[in-house]
Amino acid sequence: MRRPLNYRDAGVDIDAGDELVERIRPLARRTLRPEVLAGIGGFGALCRLPEGYREPVLVAGTDGVGTKLKLAFETGRHDTVGIDLVAMSVNDILVQGAEPLFFLDYFACGRLEVATAAEVVKGIAEGCERAGCALIGGETAEMPGMYPDGEYDLAGFAVGVVERNRIIDGSAIAAGDAILGLASSGAHSNGYSLIRRVLAACGAPLTGAFEGGTLADALLAPTRIYVKPVLALQRALPVKGLAHITGGGIPGNLPRILPQGVRARIERSSWTPPPVLEWVRRSGGIDESEMLRVFNCGIGMAVIVSARDADAACALLAAAGETAWRIGTVEARVPGADQVAFS
Repeated sequence: MRRPLNYRDAGVDIDAGDELVERIRPLARRTLRPEVLAGIGGFGALCRLPEGYREPVLVAGTDGVGTKLKLAFETGRHDTVGIDLVAMSVNDILVQGAEPLFFLDYFACGRLEVATAAEVVKGIAEGCERAGCALIGGETAEMPGMYPDGEYDLAGFAVGVVERNRIIDGSAIAAGDAILGLASSGAHSNGYSLIRRVLAACGAPLTGAFEGGTLADALLAPTRIYVKPVLALQRALPVKGLAHITGGGIPGNLPRILPQGVRARIERSSWTPPPVLEWVRRSGGIDESEMLRVFNCGIGMAVIVSARDADAACALLAAAGETAWRIGTVEARVPGADQVAFS
């Protein structure tokens, strides 16, 4: 007699999913904040607003890791892409002045490999700790036939809170303000389709030596999380504008916070790009203008403050472990002119 079919025959292993949840619990527990009432394991996670807010406003963001995941698959290294996942969302909500409260993840695969998924979630928990937010839930979707074996996709969702009268929207930015740049750790999580094209064209091995490690080490360096230093800066002095420099680079992201009557004058020689991005430029023969449109080129977050506060801001950021440069100035803009000009 024919054996009855079960879900595992169809490619979905319920026991593996249950095992992953048990592995995740202690990782998530390390990230919990006092506001979390119920986290991993329920149908929904519960989190109250922090005390002390008069008019709390919730700020939400979502993002993924993109084709950087392809390098994780190729190298078998899955411990840092979770940090990338958290960073891309928490840095986005940070620019409006929000303190990240909690994070949820979505992990989708064709066949669940518990050890791999646990490494990814370990990175997500590490990212949450760096950002000071709680990992309170997520979803693991095992979908046979949707993804090749050994591959997966990630999406992340962050929610934060900001006092209504402390929302940073760029409206206070004026001509004469200083633009600071916080150093990136590399390409972060943008431009990897071009990076992979460069790798294929030049034939450079990911295991090759590079800057005291390997090329894989440099390309998989996780996205820097700026939350704690920038929140501390906001408490110390007025921050007029913040821009997370992601896809589109400085020209594509800085205008998102600038009032129409001003533009940013950026001094290209005022900071040092990461060696790995210089390698990408040289190896791919990529024009400087294209590099600036695709990559962060060494600036992961732009901070706009009054000129009189610029030195103090740089000192505070340096004391918090960030490398900060004064990279430009806000100036009056002629109608029709670009909102970002490079010198």
